Amino acid sequence: MPDIIHDVLGIGFGPSNLALAIAVEEHNTQLPEDQRLNALFLERQPRFGWHRGMLIDDATMQVSFLKDLVTMRNPTSDFSFLCYLREQGRLVDFLNQKTLFPLRVEFHDYFEWAAARVAHLVDYSSEVVSVEPVRDESGEVAYLDVTCRDPAAGPSSTVTHRARNISVAVGLEPHLPPGTDLSDRVWHNSQLIPRVAELNASGAPVRRVVVLGAGQSAAEAVDYLHRTFPEAEVCAVFAKYGYTPADDSPFANRIFDPEAVDVYFDSPSEVKQSLFDYHRSTNYSVVDMDLIEALYATSYREKVQGRERLRFLNVSRIRDVSVQDDRLDISVEFLPTGEHQILESDILVHATGYRSQDIGTLLGDSAKICLRDDGDAVRVGRDHRVEVAPEVTAGIYLQGGTEHTHGLASTLLSTTAIRAGEIRGSLLARLAAD
Repeated sequence: MPDIIHDVLGIGFGPSNLALAIAVEEHNTQLPEDQRLNALFLERQPRFGWHRGMLIDDATMQVSFLKDLVTMRNPTSDFSFLCYLREQGRLVDFLNQKTLFPLRVEFHDYFEWAAARVAHLVDYSSEVVSVEPVRDESGEVAYLDVTCRDPAAGPSSTVTHRARNISVAVGLEPHLPPGTDLSDRVWHNSQLIPRVAELNASGAPVRRVVVLGAGQSAAEAVDYLHRTFPEAEVCAVFAKYGYTPADDSPFANRIFDPEAVDVYFDSPSEVKQSLFDYHRSTNYSVVDMDLIEALYATSYREKVQGRERLRFLNVSRIRDVSVQDDRLDISVEFLPTGEHQILESDILVHATGYRSQDIGTLLGDSAKICLRDDGDAVRVGRDHRVEVAPEVTAGIYLQGGTEHTHGLASTLLSTTAIRAGEIRGSLLARLAAD
């Protein structure tokens, strides 16, 4: 039996559980040691990292800096992005830009700065391999044993932690077309930056790159590859007629308000589906208008100059990818006519999005204590706690994978700070009741 029983143990340490760690830290600093929450967070990476593969140097955030790790929950927190800027000596410089949207690399640096301040709550290089329910003397499932290992040390390096509650925030995993095998020539866009660096280091010629997808990441990948390989042709393939602009208008953005989570949660299933369908254009398969216009301007300029390196194969799909010794033969179908063309390419980038990881795979036997609805989706309370069998007092909180209960913002940064406060409040209320 582990010596320590944690009040909450976080699985994954991206922005969501980082925000929770900060909420716990701010609570604990105000109390004597015997009244503090005992928290630990496990992260399989050796250090903090968030979408490192897409940290393009000039890409900006798509949410306001005020939707950082704390401000929506506690505007006076010294873990805010503005406090980070002040400590870095860039507060006035940032304000002079007159923008709400920082560079993505800068916001990542802010996350690293915040993570370093709560590093005493985190075990890095800790990959969770099992979560087991543990019964107490009365027969109730009162604890969860979380076993992890150092990915670099092999299966023999396991450590088991016991917790009254866990917070699952393992993020999203790349979504790929069926039968796709990633390789040195076939990438997912989440690998973009390191893969391009490896390609440049190898000195291999790049004559043509194909990017599949019609969302923000796809458009950013097209733009980045076009700039990075000035002699290469870059082909964007997508089933739409053109990129769809993201709806970031003020009224539409209210779908990400904290109050909108309450409205969505309390709505009947058919209203939930309607809200999701109506507002997909705020987040899914859409592109910032500035980037759309920049890509179009580049394409037109190249037509004027008579050398078209940037090509858009719209209303099209990739039907087959054949791996040759020195290239890929990519069969692209023009959907209106069924006509096929073969693109001899050096690289294929799948900018095909992400999907929530299956909670059943992660939790193993502990998934059996989670209740499910008629559609086999996990039932989740408003406080982000999974509804469990009657004999269970241990808590499982989900940060992400709750679009079916909490709406579009469940996988986004917009409500991260608020959600961290709600989970902390739920933890404290349940611990006080026990």
